[in-house]
Amino acid sequence: MTGRVGKTRNIFLVWLVWPLITLGIYHLVWYYKVNREARDFDNRIEVQPGMAVVAIALGWILIVPPFISVYNTGDRIARMQRAAGMEPTCNPWIGLILVFVFSLHPLYYQHEMNQIWALHGNREEGEHVPLAV
Repeated sequence: MTGRVGKTRNIFLVWLVWPLITLGIYHLVWYYKVNREARDFDNRIEVQPGMAVVAIALGWILIVPPFISVYNTGDRIARMQRAAGMEPTCNPWIGLILVFVFSLHPLYYQHEMNQIWALHGNREEGEHVPLAV
C-alpha cells in the first residue's frame, strides 16, 4: 500500500504570516490542503476536504462543527503518523485546546505533518511512498 507525500510548510508562515496577508483566506486554503493530503497519503482516511473547510468557515453559526472538524483533523494527522510507521505524536485534544490559545492549532498541526514528510526525506510533493501499516 502506498500514499502520496504532501508539502512541507513553514509553521510560522502557515499560522501567522499568510493568514494576516490574505485576511484569513489562506487559513481556509491551508485547511483544505491539509485534509486533502491526509486523504491522499492514506486512502483509508475518509475525509471530504471541502466539507472540512465549510465546517470551519460557516460552522460557527451552529457553534459546534468547527470544533469537531479541528479535532477530526488532528485525529487524521495521528492516523497518518501511524500509517507512516511513526509513533503518533499528534493529539487532537491539544489541537482543539490550541484553537483557544491564539489560534495556534495550524502551527501545531503543520509541525506534526512536517514530521511525516521529513520521515520520507527529499521526496517530491505527490510522490508515492510505501505505508508501514
